[in-house]
Amino acid sequence: MTPGPLPQTFTARLTGEATGPTGIVVPPEVIAALGPKKTPAVWVSCSGHQYRSTVAVRGGRFMIPVSAAERTAAGVKAGDTLEVTLTLDLEPRTVAPPADLEAALAARPEARTAFMLLAPSKQKELVRQLEEAKMPDTRARRLQKWLTALGAGGQES
Repeated sequence: MTPGPLPQTFTARLTGEATGPTGIVVPPEVIAALGPKKTPAVWVSCSGHQYRSTVAVRGGRFMIPVSAAERTAAGVKAGDTLEVTLTLDLEPRTVAPPADLEAALAARPEARTAFMLLAPSKQKELVRQLEEAKMPDTRARRLQKWLTALGAGGQES
């Protein structure tokens, strides 16, 4: 296996609002050093915390999203200046469905195919919604909603 590019470290301000979306602007030279892809999958390291993400282009700038959960884990807030290290993520993105979703997908091949075609971030969101249901009937309704959507070509309703 060929090793990927070297990790890239830079200093950036965490942009955004205290209670809204936040992100890190990635310098173009960092993107260039990570390889030819303009929206690479990366490992983000800052303030002793590491997480997986994908670079996006927003308003003509390269950005890394920083969710509220990631901000809390790293102990950072909007406006902070951070030392950030990006490492190219060469591992496949996979999501393990919980047992009830796995069983339902096994019974509906068209839904399984649609699930596998979803971006890993969408698969992860579907699983998160199921796992955060507090009541069994809520979980069952969410599962049925997703199965219906996946059976209709993967579009959520």
